[in-house]
Amino acid sequence: MAEQTKKNFYVTTPIYYASGNIHIGHTYCCTCSDVIARYKRLRGYDVRFMTGSDEHGQKIQGKALEAGVTPQEYVDKIAESFKEVWKAMDISYDYYVRTTDKSHVECVKKVFTKLLSQGDIYLGQYKGWYCTFCESFFTDEQVGEQHLCPDCHRPVHAETEDAYFLNVKKYVPALLKFYEEKPSFSQKDKINEMINTFIKPGLEDLCITRTSFDWGIPINEDPKHVVYVWIDALLNYVSALGYTTEDDSLMQKFWSDDSEIIHLIGRDITRFHTIYWPILLMALGLRQPDKVIVHGLLLTRSGVKLSKSLGNAPSPYPLIERYGVASLRYYLVREIQFTTDGNFTPMQFVDRLNADLANNYGNLVNRTLSMINRYFEGVIPTADLYNPKSELTKKLLEDVKAKIVAYEAYMDKFDITGGIGAAMDLVDLGNKYFDAIAPWTQAKNGNMDLLSESLYAASELIRIGSILLCPAIPNKSKEALDQENVPEEMRTYESISTYNSLCSRHINELTALFPRLKKEEEVKFLTELIDGPAK
Repeated sequence: MAEQTKKNFYVTTPIYYASGNIHIGHTYCCTCSDVIARYKRLRGYDVRFMTGSDEHGQKIQGKALEAGVTPQEYVDKIAESFKEVWKAMDISYDYYVRTTDKSHVECVKKVFTKLLSQGDIYLGQYKGWYCTFCESFFTDEQVGEQHLCPDCHRPVHAETEDAYFLNVKKYVPALLKFYEEKPSFSQKDKINEMINTFIKPGLEDLCITRTSFDWGIPINEDPKHVVYVWIDALLNYVSALGYTTEDDSLMQKFWSDDSEIIHLIGRDITRFHTIYWPILLMALGLRQPDKVIVHGLLLTRSGVKLSKSLGNAPSPYPLIERYGVASLRYYLVREIQFTTDGNFTPMQFVDRLNADLANNYGNLVNRTLSMINRYFEGVIPTADLYNPKSELTKKLLEDVKAKIVAYEAYMDKFDITGGIGAAMDLVDLGNKYFDAIAPWTQAKNGNMDLLSESLYAASELIRIGSILLCPAIPNKSKEALDQENVPEEMRTYESISTYNSLCSRHINELTALFPRLKKEEEVKFLTELIDGPAK
């Protein structure tokens, strides 16, 4: 097992904009973050996993007006709906931050005052192109002749108003030096895109307050100005740790050099997290995150982004209700290659669940425990895997060790698709081992020693595989371990290199983990869920 160099781990999702309900695209990022957090906990790290909601801005003020409620009432309801989704998705966050929290509001005000006092913020007038949907300003060059937002491709409009600016030009040389010295900060192609698209053409100072609406954080120095939504939102990563408060113990612990700091974000907010966030941290004299991981987008089978604005992104609830949360989590993590765009298609969804969860993992658990019931009256047989009798068993254990090494290598570099794939490959070793050693034939021939060894080896493989799969499908891996009656001390990551712990244990009642899906029926259901009923 790889040696840990840092003992604390801080992982964040973006805080989701509280202008509407969560859809399956949001669940992708949160699920990936949860898998990473659970893996790090499994490896013994002290983990802080944070998510939340971004609750200020012009768009939210407009939505509240349409709904006939105050902005605060509107975001209170949305925030609760977000939390309900994360509970249903089995997301194990440690803290949920809201940008309307008193502690966050005070943090933003104090940061503004600090930057103003040290000359990093100045009052000016903004004239430029504004995208209401993205709540972002752009230059003439960025919007082009058609005056379209470079992020969402919607029309932008010209705005002029008094505003405070963050002097980002001052920090561009330091930012470029940081990119050069820390190439692991984010994916190389993403950093090159930021340099070529935004920095080389001339990075303008960043407008950070607005006066044309009032649903935001008013600054102490000039209350008619409210802090521009992105600066407000970015500071959540440190306000959630108590930055600028009397009790900043979490900040000292999880934003220290002894902590690994990882932000997971979607591709459409890369600019804010890889340009403005590092600059803001430089201005505040705070350390930089270790890595900003930019994941890909969920696309339809025709390559269109799943989004609530296009109306093609289903809620996760129908999928959870029909297939279970483990199936949805597994598909998101395993089928969609992390950091690249991936398709959510009915055919792939059904095929992946049947191949991996029903035919592989569920099948190994079912056939192993069924034979233990049949041949040993529900008691896991005794065998010495440190001195296996069969060459097939010896080869199996060698291959298992290799898969564990591969799993660690993938997961430690945050390739969760590769890591969970390696875990499922380990499970597949068990089914192939069964086909080769044929325990049913050993039973027929009266070879009880080899029968015992093969079923015990499969039992241990289920235990190890379930531990490795736990970050992705925690409820179902626990169910498999419960069926085997695995003691708590043998469910730890440290235990996967040891054997002989399950001998003579009575297994519990056997239930099917993942029933096989009827392909035609389920593809029809999923197609109608995404596209609507056939006309």
